[in-house]
Amino acid sequence: MAKIDDVARLAKVSKGTVSNVFSQKRRTSKEVTERVLSVSRQLNYVPNHIARSLVTKKTMAIGLTIPHGNFFFSAFHNQFINGVVLEASYHGYRVLLDMIPTQQVKTPFLSSYPIDGAVVMSPTTDDERIRLLHVDDIPFVTVGRVMNADIENAPSVDNDNERMMHKIVRYLADKGHRSMMFLNANELMTVSIDRNEGFIRAMEERRLPVEAYMIHHKPAILSNEYMDYGYAETLEVLNGQGRGVTAIIADDDRTAFSSLNALKELGLRVPEDVALFVICGDLSMMVQSNPSLTSMDLRPSELGAQSVRLLMHKLGVLTDHFPENIVVESTVVERNSC
Repeated sequence: MAKIDDVARLAKVSKGTVSNVFSQKRRTSKEVTERVLSVSRQLNYVPNHIARSLVTKKTMAIGLTIPHGNFFFSAFHNQFINGVVLEASYHGYRVLLDMIPTQQVKTPFLSSYPIDGAVVMSPTTDDERIRLLHVDDIPFVTVGRVMNADIENAPSVDNDNERMMHKIVRYLADKGHRSMMFLNANELMTVSIDRNEGFIRAMEERRLPVEAYMIHHKPAILSNEYMDYGYAETLEVLNGQGRGVTAIIADDDRTAFSSLNALKELGLRVPEDVALFVICGDLSMMVQSNPSLTSMDLRPSELGAQSVRLLMHKLGVLTDHFPENIVVESTVVERNSC
């Protein structure tokens, strides 16, 4: 295991300078800081957190809260978590992961643990997690827009969800689709609200009809319908008043595969009869499915890394200028399902 002497020798600085970079007890130049951090990553050097905490009066830990109904993360979640953990480690921080919904297991919330700050994923309207962090005066960054009535100008990292829906609708409309069904995320999630508004505006700008049967929302995490979301909705709409639907936009890969099963049961082919577009999918699974599924690349690792950088700025670890709201660009990855 690498020691502070190894980092100092390779970075061509003193042990005291290496210690200052990690303890932040004394300021060091940006060039020296980056060199020390680069060497530390190269050598997998990890500072002694207990000793550092005694010096800085900080816990050197941040929280990451992800509401989830089971213990199997998607590739998106895994890549996002990797981005958070790697970026946090660059700054000498550990990550405490909280993924169990409070309705399921009555564990204390992150704010009751010794953390310096937190990253909140998938915020909902009037999110209780955000309220508790705000009340306890713990710095936080959300991945998604904050919609708590008593909190303004909260720092966040996100994709531009409204612009994303314009991209998707334009992509499908350019291929001749006029009637689309949107299997959106849960209606309480702020990302769902933004995407819903983006979908409606994009359709209206192209003078395409928007009917009630076109927009659906994923059930709550702990409901029985959560795992199969997309199957019953596809059967009901394409067997009923929405028979003219020729394109389906699915929130994630699980929803897309449920919808795909329903289309097969209806004897409909993808993409010949119905196009299928996935917003948030495992890129490797998108390629392996038959047909391969067109999707958005939301760059989850970058979302995770940027959320930690913004949090480090809030904690005073990074002093460069940071906007309060960081947007990570997303792109259409075209395959065979549209």
